[in-house]
Order: sequence, then C-alpha cells, then structure tokens
Amino acid sequence: HVAILMGVAEVMAKNKDKINGTVKFIFQPAEEGPPPGEEGGALLMVKEGVLKNPDVDAIFGLHINSQTPTGVIRYKSGGIMAAAQSFTIHVKGKQSHGSQPWSGVDPILISAKIIDGLQTIISRDTELTKEAAVITVGKIKSGVRFNIIPESAEMIGTIRTLDYDMKAKLNRRMEEMVPAIAKAYGGEATIVIKDATDITYNDPDLVSTMLPTLQRVAGSENVQIQKAVTGAEDFSYFQREVPGFYFFLGGMTPGNTQSFPHHTPDFLIDDSGLLLGVKALTEMSLDYLSK
Repeated sequence: HVAILMGVAEVMAKNKDKINGTVKFIFQPAEEGPPPGEEGGALLMVKEGVLKNPDVDAIFGLHINSQTPTGVIRYKSGGIMAAAQSFTIHVKGKQSHGSQPWSGVDPILISAKIIDGLQTIISRDTELTKEAAVITVGKIKSGVRFNIIPESAEMIGTIRTLDYDMKAKLNRRMEEMVPAIAKAYGGEATIVIKDATDITYNDPDLVSTMLPTLQRVAGSENVQIQKAVTGAEDFSYFQREVPGFYFFLGGMTPGNTQSFPHHTPDFLIDDSGLLLGVKALTEMSLDYLSK
C-alpha cells in the first residue's frame, strides 16, 4: 500500500500543472490498531487534524486482496466492511474441589453456557438475510489445577456488524444475556463492549461519480461488485468525517484460482497488480478535482 501511494505521489508531482486543487497523501500507521492503552491509527490522525488545513472534500482508499485476480477491482456502494467491537466477559463462581462440584459454582460451565447463548443471538435473534453479523469468543482463561473448580473465568472476543441498528441490538442482547445466564447457574458475570472501528461505508454519490473512472482505467469487465465482508478497517474513521470510496485491488497471480489469505505465513501477492492501484488512485483524484 505504501508502494502504491508513493507511485501516485510520484506521478502527481510530475503532473502538477494538471491538478486543479490539492491532493493529500495519508501514510497511516497502526492500521491494525495501536498497542493496548495507546491511541493510534486513523482515529488519532483525524483527531490531530489530518483532514483539515486545507479541508478534505473526499477520500479514496484501497486494499490489495490476495483472493482477487490481478487486474480486477472490486467495490460496493454503502457498507463494504464491518464495524468491529471487542468484548470482555468476567465470570465469578465459587472455588471448590473438582470431586465436590455441588459445594462450589463452576465458572467454566457458566462460560460454556454463555458461549452457547451468544451464538443463539446470531442464529435465532438476528435477521441475517438483511446483513451478516458475527460474535466470536477468541480466548477463554480459567483454572489453576486439573482437580480444582476455579473461582473465576475470563473471555474475550469480537463482534462484527454491517448495520448500526443491528449492532445496537446485538450489544443490548449480549448485555442482557451474559449476567442472566450466570445468575441462572448461581454465579455472576459482567460484560464490557468497546468499539474498534465503524462500518467502512462508501458514499453512494461518490461511488456513482467515480465508477466511470475505474471502468476506464481497469476495463468495465474488470470492475466488479464486491459482497460485504466481515473484516474491518479503520479507514472508516476517515469516512465518518468526509465522503469516501474504499475498494479492493486484485493481487492473485494470473492462472491461480485460489491463494493464501491475508495474515498467514504464506501470504503472497502478484506485484504486477500494484500498477493498477497507482493508475486508479491517480485518475480518480484527477477526475474528482476536474468536476
């Protein structure tokens, strides 16, 4: 992504006379999130004025995608990537010997019931024909010995939603369900939910305006509709301030029908696909400023 934007900057610098306005290049750090307890990423850049002086009227962004063929651009008007939240659940039971469970309250059992319950929010309480939604428990920590029922348990996980009303409903149901399940088994539980990113929302008017540019650059047959994905991007914080258009750039080696996904040791993209990214962002910027 840095290489693509450097390419755009180089082309723009050589064609300043064709630029009818101002172009900002944002090299954002901490896209995957800052260290715990610190500020960072797009949210901090917005807070520190990256979209001001001069004010930004529109923003464009892309993400290389190893599952999309080189030469192809995929986009979606409206919500293209999910809002992400994290949650932490603390379960309190009563420690006892494993041979005498009736003398204690098992927080591991309660945690298992909570995990089951959370999944019913998705499968039985969410209109999945409207938009996708995900609740995942990614870590559970409890216990001290094989024969001891512990005092407590902790779970952490993620929530992904593509609709703000659905997000609010999931949050409410989780906050209702977690303590209620724990109480039913004689324990206590608390849940804390924190926002990580907003929905990556492509402004429909901006998409409609810039789509002919992408079709001219890549060829109409190579500009395709992308289904919404439950991955998340903090580019959404830029889009919360100004209209934005975020799309996927193909990086799968020609001839392949599949490739290794992102965030894996075998991730590999076809570098030749980067040139289309340079062309797309350059032409979109020039065309937008000429309108």
